[in-house]
Amino acid sequence: MRWMQWVRLGLLWLCLAVIAATPARALTVLRDADIEYALRELAKPVFSAAGLSPSNVRILVVDDSSLNAFVADNAHILIHSGMILKLESAQALQAVLAHEAAHIANGHISRRVANMRNARTAAGLGLILAGIAATQNAEAGFGIAAGTQSSVLRNFLAHTRAEEAAADQSAVRYMARAGIDPQGAVDVMEIFRGQEALSVSRQDPYMLSHPMSRDRLRALKGFAAAYGSEAPGDPGAEYWFQRAKGKLSAFQRNPAWTLRRAKDSGSRDIRLMREAVAHHKRADLKKALAAMDGALRLRPNDPFLLDLKGQILLESRQAAAAVSTYRQATRFAGGNALILGGLGRALLAAGDARGALDALDRARARDGQDPRLMRDLAVAYAQTGQTGLASVATAERYALQGRLKDANLHAERAMALLPRGSSAWRRAEDVAITAKSAMRR
Repeated sequence: MRWMQWVRLGLLWLCLAVIAATPARALTVLRDADIEYALRELAKPVFSAAGLSPSNVRILVVDDSSLNAFVADNAHILIHSGMILKLESAQALQAVLAHEAAHIANGHISRRVANMRNARTAAGLGLILAGIAATQNAEAGFGIAAGTQSSVLRNFLAHTRAEEAAADQSAVRYMARAGIDPQGAVDVMEIFRGQEALSVSRQDPYMLSHPMSRDRLRALKGFAAAYGSEAPGDPGAEYWFQRAKGKLSAFQRNPAWTLRRAKDSGSRDIRLMREAVAHHKRADLKKALAAMDGALRLRPNDPFLLDLKGQILLESRQAAAAVSTYRQATRFAGGNALILGGLGRALLAAGDARGALDALDRARARDGQDPRLMRDLAVAYAQTGQTGLASVATAERYALQGRLKDANLHAERAMALLPRGSSAWRRAEDVAITAKSAMRR
């Protein structure tokens, strides 16, 4: 019941978002189980220090080379890939996360939503994650998701200077409380030093939503000096920072760049993982698997390395081997939805629709707003003769992608095929009602 209510609300917000603005520049969100886990590990100490439950705030990576991070709502922080690749230490990335956590803990987002007078704008911006659509990019190996109009989003996300000052002080306090050197916060701000003198078109997006000034930088240095000390770095945090940054760069840079720099990865397993991605992008399966097997000898029970190996095998048309590897990954993954989704795709490719359906259903129960997953689920339902359920999954996928006419069409089709009043029929009805309501506006 709780899940159904969440989906209904998400679809309603999504449909309203579509009519609020036509995307002039869509956000794309990169979904990767390994990177998302690394970000959670880095965020745990600062979130706990902020009084936030780490399990209640999701961190997602936006595929954008510019420098930015922002809070979409009280449960989602988005950070640009360019920001992660620019930063040089775990403490710096933790400072960014601590600052965004401060905006949540200090109530800045809640007040902004409460003060919105335009409901359509609030719908289009306050729950951006309702519109995230995760499809698969074979070259990047990450899920991609569509977002909302960047100029309107920027206006919604912009913080006042007073909010920024409060968030700066809170972030430094959280870092000190967690035993993290607050100098990381100063290091981040130094990156943007002097940008206030540039025209808006030349500033990084972070500047537009987080107003900067010399006074703010001076105050931040004072906070860091007052709260902090040169705390020793946490090897665990640094490992996960290097792993997330290394994997992200391996997928986003060309293979030659990665192979030249892989030796600077900080640990041998990360180096081998990066080399595997580079060889995979060159379609050299033998070298890619050799590198992955080397990494797995160092970390044999690592579900994310197994997930990557499964992905490489699947994208190399080795479906049976991919299934075996994904099954290994799921044994250690603790029910991770992205890894379960990978297993489901591999089973579909191997011709086991019923096995795929089981894996994909379990993944959907954990992440019901992944359109790539919904597409695979529809295929599995169709291949097992469950056309009504296939239409429901297709309707929900189109709704999440903002294709309201298609969503309504498939929802109506599902309602005609399913027993009236059944749970699946009600899901289809939710889509149809919400899509029609949005299209009338």
